Amino acid sequence: MTHSYAAPLISAIIPVGARQSPLADLHARYKRGLDELDLPYEFIYVLDGPQPAYESALLDLAKRGERITVVSLSRRFGVATALMTGFEHAAGGTIVSLPAYLQIEGDEIPKLVAALDQADLALACREPRGGGQFETLRRKWFHGLLKYVTALDFRDLGCNARAFKRKVLDEIHLYGEQDRFLPVLADRHGFKVAEIPVRQANDHSGPGPYPLKSYLRGFLDLFTVFFLVRFTKRPLRFFGMVGVTTLSIGVLELLYLIVDRIMFQVPLADRPALLLASLFIVLGVQIFALGLLGELIIFTHAGGSKDYQVDRVIHYSVEKPAEKPLNVALNPGPITLVR
Repeated sequence: MTHSYAAPLISAIIPVGARQSPLADLHARYKRGLDELDLPYEFIYVLDGPQPAYESALLDLAKRGERITVVSLSRRFGVATALMTGFEHAAGGTIVSLPAYLQIEGDEIPKLVAALDQADLALACREPRGGGQFETLRRKWFHGLLKYVTALDFRDLGCNARAFKRKVLDEIHLYGEQDRFLPVLADRHGFKVAEIPVRQANDHSGPGPYPLKSYLRGFLDLFTVFFLVRFTKRPLRFFGMVGVTTLSIGVLELLYLIVDRIMFQVPLADRPALLLASLFIVLGVQIFALGLLGELIIFTHAGGSKDYQVDRVIHYSVEKPAEKPLNVALNPGPITLVR
């Protein structure tokens, strides 16, 4: 099938990190899926850090006539940074992000792209899923916690095969390891997100047991997303709640000590509770002030940012009423000027 690559409509971005499948087979499967769309496309491989062996394999693909773009980062920055770097070099209006290791069958890619007729971002949900009982329990725990925090019911946020319109990354800048939470951030910005069932790759191999630090990083990332989704534009609601709670504990404890001193003549000297109450009061005021400063910063700088999307604008043509001559004899009544 011959395509015109002058202006590719679909940009397939493949961030290449530590986990990799053999390049020749991976590229062939992805290419077969993109060919089914009968649309021009481009491949962009982003190497997350120097990877001479993988870069040499990409060079072999290029020598065989494959049209690919290779971007190599100076060191390892993470998948999110690699994805954003690939997006900067993408020319297509539709972006397809694919992992450098097999998660889904290549011929399932058209399902993701077709879903963009009804959504702004489509993420793959592998069905049926492989893995043992511990892996299944881990997935349920993670998605259950995510649903509790964000009220969004995702089933396979760990799948990195996604298709989305260009405007999604035009407005959302990823960093760190936020790539897995892109659908959550997209929903927060008002984009339509859909989860599409796809077949898992037959020879997909799980990552194996994750190290303990991986779970800790995941929990911290989840807390970051929780704050970004709930309190980015309303920091006082978070810091104010924590600050008022802390301040209230300190005030109640201080009142107890005062009543104990007045009613029962209990001396305040050498009482650790007095120091603890003072600490709670000061800490509560500081946390509340931090939230107030956040509100002031957002109020000052939020003019150029938006976290909403316009679905559609409808203009109705109405006949303009004929102008009536001004009747200067009419008494408009009392008028109040608002300045």
